[in-house]
Amino acid sequence: MNEKELIKFKENLMSERKTLIQKANKTLSEDTVFDVNELPDEIDQASAEYNQSFIFRLRDREKYYLSKIEKALQKLDNGTFGTCEMCEEPISLKRLQARPVTTLCIRCKEEQEMEERSYG
Repeated sequence: MNEKELIKFKENLMSERKTLIQKANKTLSEDTVFDVNELPDEIDQASAEYNQSFIFRLRDREKYYLSKIEKALQKLDNGTFGTCEMCEEPISLKRLQARPVTTLCIRCKEEQEMEERSYG
């Protein structure tokens, strides 16, 4: 992978990280507050609580994705980005373009998924 491609991956990952952090800040400032007195009945309250719970689950997934982005950025900084963590072979550019936070080449990922299916 050339320097230009690495820079592009870094820019994209940093942009994605910025977007996720902005969403998280918005959730903290806007989506987490609702006044029970403004909701006319228990059904509305339950609905608001359900929506809030759903938003928190989404943000939890985003938090997990953010940690993957951070790991990918660290790999970019230390020169290991694009190397499979299992077999240490290069991960295809096409796979990295589709999922830049991946840590496994397609072959190792398929093996991992087969193992998970056999144990799960």
